[in-house]
Amino acid sequence: MRKFCLLYFQVLTLFIASDAQQPYQPSRAEIMDRYRKAKVLDSLATRTIFKASVQAHWQAGGKSFWYRNILKDSVQEYFFVDAEKGTKTKVTRAFTDSLGRDSARRRPFYDRDWSRWADFHTDSTSPDKQFVAYIKDGNVFIRPTAGGDPVPYTTDGDEKKPYGELAWSPDSKYVVGYHIHPVKDSAVYYVLSSAGGTRGQLRQHPYKQPGDPFTTYEMYLFPVAGGKALKVNTPLIDFFGSPQLHWRQKDSRYFTYEKVDRGHQRFRVIEVDAQTAATRTLYDEQTPTFIYESRLYTHYLPETGEMLMTSEKDGWRHLYLLDAMTGLTKQQVTRGAWIVRDIDSIDVKKREIWFSASGMNPEEDPYYIHYYRIGFDGRRLVSLTPSKANHIVSFSPDKKYYIDAASEINVPTEITLHRTADAKKVMDLESADASAYLATGMRFPEPFHAKGRDGVTDIWGVVCRPADFDPAKKYPVVENIYAGPQASFVPKDFTSRYGEMQSIAQLGFIVVQIDGMGTANRSKAFHDVCWKNLADAGFPDRILWIKALAAKYPYVDTGRVGLYGTSAGGQNSLGGLLFHGEFYKAAVSSCGCHDNRVDKQWWNEQWMGYPAGKHYDEQSNVTNAAKLRGDLLLMVGEADTNVPPESTYRVADALIKAGKTFDFLPLPGSDHTDGGPYGRVKRRDFFVKHLLGVDPPLRNSNEL
Repeated sequence: MRKFCLLYFQVLTLFIASDAQQPYQPSRAEIMDRYRKAKVLDSLATRTIFKASVQAHWQAGGKSFWYRNILKDSVQEYFFVDAEKGTKTKVTRAFTDSLGRDSARRRPFYDRDWSRWADFHTDSTSPDKQFVAYIKDGNVFIRPTAGGDPVPYTTDGDEKKPYGELAWSPDSKYVVGYHIHPVKDSAVYYVLSSAGGTRGQLRQHPYKQPGDPFTTYEMYLFPVAGGKALKVNTPLIDFFGSPQLHWRQKDSRYFTYEKVDRGHQRFRVIEVDAQTAATRTLYDEQTPTFIYESRLYTHYLPETGEMLMTSEKDGWRHLYLLDAMTGLTKQQVTRGAWIVRDIDSIDVKKREIWFSASGMNPEEDPYYIHYYRIGFDGRRLVSLTPSKANHIVSFSPDKKYYIDAASEINVPTEITLHRTADAKKVMDLESADASAYLATGMRFPEPFHAKGRDGVTDIWGVVCRPADFDPAKKYPVVENIYAGPQASFVPKDFTSRYGEMQSIAQLGFIVVQIDGMGTANRSKAFHDVCWKNLADAGFPDRILWIKALAAKYPYVDTGRVGLYGTSAGGQNSLGGLLFHGEFYKAAVSSCGCHDNRVDKQWWNEQWMGYPAGKHYDEQSNVTNAAKLRGDLLLMVGEADTNVPPESTYRVADALIKAGKTFDFLPLPGSDHTDGGPYGRVKRRDFFVKHLLGVDPPLRNSNEL
């Protein structure tokens, strides 16, 4: 009985505490004042944080550099840094001009050898300059550069199905080419309603949608000594273009190429014997979900007959060293419950990989980026950025030094110079100065995490509050949503540009952004939630996250939650009202890809698979339009070349046929957009009206 009474008392206490928290319900006069203050703060916020970055202009020799700070009232100061001595000297602009203003700084880059989207070919002249290979009337010819009759290698090529994309072997003995069946992409159309004159102007552009055919390539070999074409015994290339060829350095009889199957579930490295046209598969990776093709990294080491590549086959994105002759794994270079983010460079002589990673450090945000180097053998791992922060590193041209900008979204940037050999700090360069920003009354966003749908995985996001919020009131929530599986989107760096989220918050909202399951940069299992399941959009995690936020902060009102987004975020924001209308009450959807069959092929087939099955229809916002609950504003640019405008118009048509009420804003002449300045005003006004219950300013009466 005592336990029951204690439990009853606890529940009653929570109920009374919750009931005492009154909803924030401003008067119209207060809202008008908020609009005025928000406008002033928007302007102030962009020019009140200083020294948050260093753009180093390295000098010849890589031992020194100069950089510039822009201070209050656009005052500029210049510094010269001697990295070898560890000194920093204030100098004049005239001094830096005398050094030269071109920067030789090295920035991190994603070191892909090639693009699988681009057709590969070489110069028409052979490497030894003895022969020329060319296409005439759709057929392949090779002739000596010194003169003589050309040798025809094919006769069945023509304008409709020509040969092409010729590439020489390094020893000039072979030409590789393809019998090509070109496919012309179908067009999508839009009308520029306000381009001038008395008639709208029709525009069109080629646009491949899910299921549309690709140009196909049949691989052939054209031996210079043989005079006859050999068809390579390999599958038709019916996805992407002609691939990069990787010839053996010691024996140009063999080359390899990579093949990604349509549907993104299989990746192969195939070896071709140029002498016989026979093939063998060296590496074959298959998955029941997807291989993230555009993050598939390969690097060939012809000097040692090896290759480096990334794979998620153990559940995390890691680096592997393979024998390029056999395709067998020699070494898993990195391993653990963390992911390789990017590869900066490969040092072949030292057999080292320079890379960035996330999730290796416990007790911190798993999205934070840190920089490392490691040996090909998986040993000698060196952390260049051990401190708890998100890091942005840039190297000197010779990589002897690096500049580390370390920050968190609510912790100002610290910029330091380090020696690469031992990661030792040479000197402090700058500390971001946010005192003027805080003096305006603005707050830094707060990082927040809570358990996801599985009760185990942490879901991370950020929270923006009004500068003058009253913790005794309950404020409606607005979620900035983008659940595109290609990346993660919650900001991690300290910045002065919190932009639209903070601007909306100033009007009386708690504004949040969350990376739910199905987005990238976590484990493979975390990412796989999106597979053939884009309508999920991480909503089960997002809703739990917002409820957890409210459990910690009683001023968060889960009874008044809205969301907004653009593109995939436009799809997601409407999806919130269609599939989770019990939780979300208002949405602003801009240029949404509301039906994945209408949107671009490369993005949608990567996540929704190929062919476009019934799940495409079942998850379409158009198909589910009749489920709409809550208040909706649709926006679309009439000249959107990213997502066809008809995607939004089809939703509008379905909503009308279902008898639903909604607001619709077409934007004449606009491309893919969140609405631009006008649309952002409409978005703020929409949430003020539908979540705060106050009429926004009468702009036609110049109330503001």
